Formats: sequence, structure tokens, C-alpha cells
Amino acid sequence: MKNSIPFGPIPSRRLGRSLGINNIPPKICTYSCIYCQVGKTYDLTKKRREFYSLEEIKNQVFKKITGLKKQKEKIDFLSFVSDGEPTLDINLGKEIESLKDSGIPIAVITNGSLINQANVKKDLGKANWVSVKIDAVNEKIWKKINRPHPDLSLKDILEGIAEFSNEYKGSFNTETMLIDCINTDKNHMKKIADFIGTLKINKAYISIPTRPTTIKSLKVPDEETINITYNLFAKKNINTELLTGYSPIEFPATDNVREEILSITSVHPMREEDVKNILDKVDADWNIIKKLLEEGEIKMVKFGKNKFFLRSFKRNILNG
Repeated sequence: MKNSIPFGPIPSRRLGRSLGINNIPPKICTYSCIYCQVGKTYDLTKKRREFYSLEEIKNQVFKKITGLKKQKEKIDFLSFVSDGEPTLDINLGKEIESLKDSGIPIAVITNGSLINQANVKKDLGKANWVSVKIDAVNEKIWKKINRPHPDLSLKDILEGIAEFSNEYKGSFNTETMLIDCINTDKNHMKKIADFIGTLKINKAYISIPTRPTTIKSLKVPDEETINITYNLFAKKNINTELLTGYSPIEFPATDNVREEILSITSVHPMREEDVKNILDKVDADWNIIKKLLEEGEIKMVKFGKNKFFLRSFKRNILNG
């Protein structure tokens, strides 16, 4: 399955109109998080390597930017957010440097699992905006929720995050996903707040699952739990924002709606009404979706009261 590298732009509460850069094929990651919206990790690794050439990423992204400018689409950020862990890409730093010619700020959304490595810190340091995942500071909970590569160390990761926060010159942010009865114990959340309170960050985001998750039995915490967590962060004078609601999304019109839907759903499950909106923009009908479902290119899953469409990933066939 050929991977589309640039996708969007997608409206983001954190980054405005964000053009995604999918620099990792599905589904190669250092973690296999139980709440991942992309699905199960088939290649659990911590080895950095090249997945796409520097020229391929640069050419595809600049081609996409040119097309979006012709459509008068606004782009606030170029965001490395992928089907796996973006820092596994050994060319990440070079890619960031090459894309700075666009004049558009660059963001990287990472799980932070490799941030204790000097070369990863150096690569991330070239971006304008970085977000790292901090779902747990307890080893047992970390392994249960993030299901890391066995050679990774939570202690090393947390130390690496702390070091990076002291060195980084851009906007540094954290994100903590709440999963009911797994990492939401008040004492554990207080320890997360204690740790984040020691970091030099711009903002800490608290999120809950709003899209289909890898483990379907996961429970979303109630409002009281979310409020308690928010206030634990606030007591530490942490600039905190909740990412707990779903907002209707306006996706860009495109000349190839089939490929755009495949590109977006590979990293961003689309609600049924959003799919209808993007089809309406280009006067396309629902038969495109029916055909994609029949071909096995996408799948429909229910989450709460909503239907979501997301890319169907078979076992990644890339070597390495």
C-alpha cells in the first residue's frame, strides 16, 4: 500500500490549519498504545532508519503546498504527525531543515520515547513547535497504556523530556491521554502533574478518546475525573487546556477526493458527516465510499453514537 506523505490541511485547536506530514509507513512505532486511533502496531521497533528519501518527502510536501495555495487554502503549520513514531525517521532533522524554505512553521507530534537520544534531541530542536506524550510516570501503568518496545526505559524517557525542555528554544508542549481506570487514579495524576510542573513548557493538553481506539473496551473518564485532573495540573501553575470534545471539521476541497479521503483517514478517522461534507464540496456521491469499503481500502467503525471511517491497514510489508 503506497503511503501518502502530505495530508490535509486539517483544522487543529493546537496548530490552526495544519498540513500533516506522514513520514512513517503504517504501522511502525516504538509504542503500541491501547488508545491509538490508527490501529495496532505491526512493527514495534526503536531503531531509527530511512523510510522515504529526503527528496521524496520534500517534493511531495512542496507539491501539496503549491496546490493548496492555488486553492487559496491557508496553512498555519507543517506538522510531522504520522502512522507511527515520527522520530524513528533518521532523516527527520534534514527534512525539517529542507521544509523551512516554505516559510511555514514546523511542528512535530511525538510520543517522546526516543528523546533521550542526542541525535533525536538535535532533530526536534530544529522544529518550531514540539509536543510529547506523557500518559504515565509509573512503570506499570506506562507499560499497560503505551505498550512500549521492551528495550525502552520510562526513567530514560522522562529524563530526556526534562533535558529537552531546558534546552529547546521553540514552543514545547505535553499531551496526556486519560483512560478510565488505567491512568486516572488521583495519586498517579498528581505525580504526572508534579513532573510536568518541573518542565519548561508552553502548554499541557489533557485529552480523552474521541475517535475509535485499538482496544474497543476502553472507557472514557467522566467529567468529575477530567475536572480533578485539570485542577491537579492548575495547582502546579501549569498552563493547561482540555482536548475533550469533537468539533465538526472542514476538510479542503480537492481534485482527487478518493485519494484525499485515503490520505486523511490514514492518520485521522473521519466522522460520517465530515466525509459527506468533503464529498459535497466536489459534487461527488457516496458511491466513492461504498467502493472504498468494498475494496477494503477503508473501514467503518462505531464509537459512541457516531460512525467513523478510517484507513484499513494490512501488515506493513516494508523490509527493515
